[in-house]
Amino acid sequence: MISIINKELFVCVMLQVRQGIGKPSVYHAVVVIFLEFFAWGLLTTPMLTVLHETFPKHTFLINGLIQGVKGLLSFMSAPLIGALSDVWGRRSFLLVTVFFTCAPIPLMRLSPWWYFAMISLSGTFSVTFSVIFAYIADVTDVRERSTAYGLVSATFAASLVTSPAIGAYLSASYGDNLVVLLATLIALADICFILLAVPESLPDKMRLNTWGAPISWEQADPFASLRKVGQDTTVLLICITVFLSYLPEAGQYSSFFLYLRQVINFSPKTIAVFIGMVGILSILAQTLFLTLLMRTIGNKNTVLLGLGFQILQLAWYGLGSEPWMMWAAGAVAAMSSITFPAVSALVSCSADPDKQGLVQGMITGIRGLCNGLGPALYGFIFFLFNVDESVQNIDLHHDSKTTIPGPPFLLGACTVVVAFLVALFIPDHPTPPATPCQTRKSSASLAGAHTNTPLPGSDDDFEPLLEDSNV
Repeated sequence: MISIINKELFVCVMLQVRQGIGKPSVYHAVVVIFLEFFAWGLLTTPMLTVLHETFPKHTFLINGLIQGVKGLLSFMSAPLIGALSDVWGRRSFLLVTVFFTCAPIPLMRLSPWWYFAMISLSGTFSVTFSVIFAYIADVTDVRERSTAYGLVSATFAASLVTSPAIGAYLSASYGDNLVVLLATLIALADICFILLAVPESLPDKMRLNTWGAPISWEQADPFASLRKVGQDTTVLLICITVFLSYLPEAGQYSSFFLYLRQVINFSPKTIAVFIGMVGILSILAQTLFLTLLMRTIGNKNTVLLGLGFQILQLAWYGLGSEPWMMWAAGAVAAMSSITFPAVSALVSCSADPDKQGLVQGMITGIRGLCNGLGPALYGFIFFLFNVDESVQNIDLHHDSKTTIPGPPFLLGACTVVVAFLVALFIPDHPTPPATPCQTRKSSASLAGAHTNTPLPGSDDDFEPLLEDSNV
């Protein structure tokens, strides 16, 4: 009798694990995103320390190489994961992507060499946002989707606003080991939450019809995806704009904290406050200002305005040599965060409803490629200007000063200028070849494929695709 009860209890538990808690909702996605990026945000200060201790010479170059391998693997795997999630469901791929993305965290203090090796290899599954926004597309309709993306984007920004400051404080007070331990526990909590609480969002009917469907090499080949999308002029222009504008952003994100610490001489506490300020302003820009701009000047003009802000902030970072200039440029950088939500709407309306997952994976792959090329490019330029040698000194203000404090940022501003010129040729209201954006509601909810950031307050015709990573 006891054995039967135990078996029934085990079956009930397994069913609960399989089904999750409640119905699929945006709040499940919000929790997953917050925990993952909060865990990594805690490691902002320890990461710089371990990177310099492990590779005291050519720190920027090694960092660029690590991120380059990760970005290349992300570029190669993103289309396949996007296509598979359209067939096999979101929950299992959420578990896989979060697990492998967070796997390197505990190795930071155990074995730095293995830590950086695992970071490189984790790029194969570092496409959590692809699955998250496909999950949201499954559980929302067109009218609700903009609000849902806004909530996820705000959560993403909030996790990066708070966690670096907490990590910097704990590192200064108790050491890096405690920070790594806390980040590891939060990552484990995220994995357990997906395993126990997150229900499957892709409708059963959709999965039953497609479970046996083969995944062709064309769907998994990132270059084939790029060639196919290149046949559509509008999508091609948008992809070029994304590449040229995100390339310097990825390089900036990988090296900017080190730049503030070593070149501008910001303290860890000041860097944490700086991140918080930019994050808060980015949230305001993506909610209040983005809504107003989308309703008044339209989608394309919002993209152009965001690119203009990005050009200004990169030029200011490149030419500025005083702390107040960094703070002012940070405020401008927050305003540039409106670019990708507006770009995402154009991408969504330019793709067929049943190809949203594939387009999502392709766009994420482009950003993954930029995450590799950007840091490598910035690291090489810093190396050319002897910044790697300057890192080995405590006070770098007395080392070899260049006429231009931040040469990579100026180069980034030039690439965004080219992106601005390309964006001028993007149509204002693109429509997909087969189905207009206005009729996409039912089919998009079944296909369940979507991409990255929020578009709060946008018109019903638009569905956001790209996540903001300006913070």
